[in-house]
Amino acid sequence: MKGRAIMRWLNGAPAYAALSLGVLGVTAFLSPHAAGASREAPSGGQIVQQDLVARGRYLVVSHDCGGCHGGGSDPAASGWLAGMMSPDREFLIGPCARTPGASPCFHVRPRNLTPDNTTGLGRFSERQIFNALRYGLRPGETPDVEITSSTPGQGNFPAHPKYLAPPMPWPAWRHMPDQDLWAIAAYLKRAVKPVTNKVADSDGPPDFWMSSYTAEKIGSYPVAAFPTANEHVPQQ
Repeated sequence: MKGRAIMRWLNGAPAYAALSLGVLGVTAFLSPHAAGASREAPSGGQIVQQDLVARGRYLVVSHDCGGCHGGGSDPAASGWLAGMMSPDREFLIGPCARTPGASPCFHVRPRNLTPDNTTGLGRFSERQIFNALRYGLRPGETPDVEITSSTPGQGNFPAHPKYLAPPMPWPAWRHMPDQDLWAIAAYLKRAVKPVTNKVADSDGPPDFWMSSYTAEKIGSYPVAAFPTANEHVPQQ
């Protein structure tokens, strides 16, 4: 997530830009939802806990979470996952990303992902973090409940969802297996040391980007079955 995210504007309304995963520095795990995977946060003994956070750490590092949230790909770096600490870490969304002074213009600030109770993720449950990664829902405005649908108003999905702002690439992350998303949540909550760093809220239009996150624009969840019209089964 090292490149500046760009939002294109259609009919005066924001639409999520089609960004290459190479620019984002994100590996998209596009495997469908694992059959029979647990929707509950994993628990268990010390070995299970260690394996879980080790997997989460690997995913956080390999997906370059620190590229935006601090520390790059180095968990030993100062400010690891502590969020924006200087103005140069801010993203501009809208025409101003290309033309200084153009409008509309939204300022997006990478949040503190450490488990600090007041400025980070400490006040949120692992399920709320899971829901943020799976459905793109802001944990502070989404209840700690199991969600079974991606349609607003159904299956505990909020009728008026508050989405994470771009450039967080959750539309790709949502296709990762449940076990991987739980591992990331466990690592962030249980294995990262809390850092007190208050990051100002990101700007956002009144709908908190809702109009940009429709199935027509970002694809369906689960992902369409293989093969689609653009694919074919390899010949042996």
